[in-house]
Parts: sequence; C-alpha cells; structure tokens
Amino acid sequence: MDSAPWMTFPALTALAGIAHRFSLRHPEIDVNAERAVVVERLWAWHHDQAREIGFRDGSLCIAEQVHGREVAVIDAPSSQAINGVDGIISNTPGLVVGIYVADCCAVYLADPRTGAFGVVHSGKKGSEQGITAHAIEKMVRHYGTNPADLRVQLSPCIRPPAYEVDFAAQIRQQAVDSGVPAAQVHDTGICTSSDLRRFYSYRMEKGRTGRMLALLGRPC
Repeated sequence: MDSAPWMTFPALTALAGIAHRFSLRHPEIDVNAERAVVVERLWAWHHDQAREIGFRDGSLCIAEQVHGREVAVIDAPSSQAINGVDGIISNTPGLVVGIYVADCCAVYLADPRTGAFGVVHSGKKGSEQGITAHAIEKMVRHYGTNPADLRVQLSPCIRPPAYEVDFAAQIRQQAVDSGVPAAQVHDTGICTSSDLRRFYSYRMEKGRTGRMLALLGRPC
C-alpha cells in the first residue's frame, strides 16, 4: 500500500520461490548527508527489510556500484560490498542481492525456469554501457537461462522531463534486444523526482539524500 515505506511489483510477486522488495524513503531517518553516511544510517533498517522477506542475517550481498557494466556471479554471501561491480547474479537459495538507487534504475532479473536471479544498477552511464544486456548474457552463460523465460522489472527512476536522458527506455530496449519478450519487461513508469515523500532523488536533493534498496533472492 502507498503508506508503506517499501513497494513490490506484481510481475515478481507472481513468481513462486522468489522474494523481492524495493525500499522507499524512511519517514524518520535523517539523510541530509553524504552517501557513505546515509547508507550507514539506513543499514540496520535495510537489513530488517531483507529479514522481513525471508532471509537470514548475513545473507545480503551488495555491489560497490561504480557506474560501470561489470556484473558479479556469486554463490555465497559476502560480508563486504563486491568491488568494481554494478550488478550481481546468482542462483543460490538463501542469498539475497541488493542494489542501492536514488534516481538510477534497479533492474530486477528473474528466471523462473532455472531459478537464476539478479539485480543491476543502471543509470545514465550503466545504460549507455549496456549493463542489462551484459547481465542477461552472464545469466545465459552461467545458468543456462533462456532470455525468453526471463522476467525483467524496472524500479522507479528519474525520467524526462526531470532528466535529460530516458535511460529507462534504453534498459527496456536492451532487454528486448537480448531476447526477452516485450510483454515480460515491466516498468512502473514512476519518476523518482515526482514525490519526495516516497522516494529519494539525487538530482532534486542535490546529492544529499538517502538510497532506496532493491532486494531479490530465493529464500531457503
């Protein structure tokens, strides 16, 4: 519901054995600070979010996020952010992968046939570099994913006219060009700049803001 500080997506909710969430703006945590500070302030609450959707402490894996195209393939938890990557894929039950965003798009990838899953961070630079297509290629190579089976979900992100680049459109096209049926590429169409009561927006808040967290995994 709209009053909750998180949201879910029907296309992912419909998949058996997959759990997900997209955390929104926390109503009480002060985020008027630099990224490292606000991520630390949100850390305990974000871990609570992972527990609430069925994952144990220590099972959350996050990426360093350097605005590139590299995607990590993991099969075990990592106590530190995975260096040099903007996406994570896995097929391991009990792991939950997470990506931070505050105007950029979190792209969820779920394969109901093989059980593979992943999330990538795709803003202007990542979209230009084709990170969504790169993640899909890795799912094909490592897990035998057929792109025709994939469900792709775009999170809320900044969009024109609030931003000069429509990278959501680029992400959708990359998924389709990779072989995902257009009907299986889902997008809320929500712009993060449109409602600062629900979303953090790096552009609207001039960098001093929090981060939403995209979570996706297979609970044991």
